[in-house]
Amino acid sequence: MLLFLFWCLLEEFFFLALSKEVDGVNLKEFASTRSVVSKTISATRGNIYDKNGEALAINVSSYTLIAYLDESRSKGEDKLYHVKDKKTTAKKLSKVLGMKESEIYKILNQNDKYQVEFGSYGKNLTELEKEEIEKLDLPGLDFIENEKRYYPNGNFASYTLGYAKNDENEKIVGEFGMESLLDKVLSGTDGYTTYQKDLNGYKIPGTREVTVKAINGNNVYLTIDSNIQFFIEQALSDARSKGKFDWMTMVIADAKTGAILGLAQSPSFDPNKKNIKNWTDITVAEAYEPGSIMKTYTYMAAMEAGTYRGSSKFSSGRYKTDDGTVINDWQAGGFGKITYDQGFMASSNVGVINIVNNFINKKILEDYFKKLGFGSKTGITLNNEVTGQINFKYQTEVYNASFGQGITTTPIQHIKALTAIANDGMLLKPYIIDKVLDQNGKEVYTGKREEIEKVASSSTTDKIKELMYNTVNSDWYAATGTVYKVKNASLIGKTGTAQLVNDRYGTYYNDDYNVAKSFMGMWPKDDPQIIIYSSVKRGNSTQLSTAVKSVVKNINKYLNIFEAVDTS
Repeated sequence: MLLFLFWCLLEEFFFLALSKEVDGVNLKEFASTRSVVSKTISATRGNIYDKNGEALAINVSSYTLIAYLDESRSKGEDKLYHVKDKKTTAKKLSKVLGMKESEIYKILNQNDKYQVEFGSYGKNLTELEKEEIEKLDLPGLDFIENEKRYYPNGNFASYTLGYAKNDENEKIVGEFGMESLLDKVLSGTDGYTTYQKDLNGYKIPGTREVTVKAINGNNVYLTIDSNIQFFIEQALSDARSKGKFDWMTMVIADAKTGAILGLAQSPSFDPNKKNIKNWTDITVAEAYEPGSIMKTYTYMAAMEAGTYRGSSKFSSGRYKTDDGTVINDWQAGGFGKITYDQGFMASSNVGVINIVNNFINKKILEDYFKKLGFGSKTGITLNNEVTGQINFKYQTEVYNASFGQGITTTPIQHIKALTAIANDGMLLKPYIIDKVLDQNGKEVYTGKREEIEKVASSSTTDKIKELMYNTVNSDWYAATGTVYKVKNASLIGKTGTAQLVNDRYGTYYNDDYNVAKSFMGMWPKDDPQIIIYSSVKRGNSTQLSTAVKSVVKNINKYLNIFEAVDTS
């Protein structure tokens, strides 16, 4: 019996496979009249905000202009639905699109096409541009609506945000900066709908429809405070107006957490216009010789070794190495016989050389630099971070490294190292993502203070803060940071000047122009709240100090950081 049923089923299978018709229905025709349609449901890209919810990168409607050329659109109608008067249309459109009248006329004369577009001139039009075209009252014109990325503040944290643009399918894709680095987080996941349709394009009743909803992108909140960011942007802009430089950069961080409150560089660009001349984010992606700001960490290495004697004296001026290299202090002849504490204030090269010779050695210095994070990425969520290099071997190389020449670092590495001074020796990881919210407003990531390790004792950080304070606030003529004094702000810091390398000859320039000048510091002295790092390449000290002091004063007013001190 089972065998008989099996043969019956097998016979039915072959019948269906070989038959052209079943129950009077032609199977081939039935299949040809239907097809499966799949339509994409696009996910909406997430926005980027500052820590207070101010929009930094959002999606806005944009429009693509099209012109209908087929006369059949107007057949039997009371008004025109295609472009008839092509010369008038070309003339009026040229004034709005900024496109040559002859080019528009050529596009409109493609009589074999049903509709045409106007290339880049007719894409990504704003609402205002759309309204301006509509006011021309030209028959046959229409618009395709889509979304584009928009940056409300224009040239503002541009190297941090980067930019996103529409690809060939009009999907917004990150291409530079954070928009690129966090593209998957911001993009979300497209959904889709599939169903069967007949020859006329209609859904076939009774057939199954499958819909998978799109998952919109997450919204990213940065640790940036737009007010502090504005102070930085304005200070760099003012510096630019007062003289030329290759570039200037500045970073502000919360000393207690390592959160980045603002960062910028000049020249910059407007991500809406993408007028980019330099593709390097100097904060993380350009390692350069830091100069004498590294003396801060050389001194700390000696203090941590337990060998530092700040009141001991050395003869400043010049030092001749074993290979015959002569290293000088910035002031010809030096400052006489001074203490090592004074050597820090005067930024004496000879002073740190003596520290290397008398208090520490190459291994201690290199190990301590590495312990602070130099030579390694900080891991901050910014694109294309580099490590820099702190390798040095021979005697002269060790001496040079102790005062910041022959090694390379990044601004963000100094922000990280400075957190140790601000937090009694506890090194913090700098971060720039405050939180990430999904499409339902649920927090899926939270940025927070992250302790790395204890790299210095509180006695070391107290001593180095004292030296940094005196460097800025002393009345001694040789103190290098006095131009950074700010009234009612116990700003402490260290200056640096690094000679640039002449790429043609592979040697250092020996002039006051081909240098990179830096300042790093924090305030208030006894309980630092804010960390600052700023540098300028082929600029001057006045540009740098004016920019730093402007930002310090504005942040003090904004955050109500006032102190009962007068260092005017």
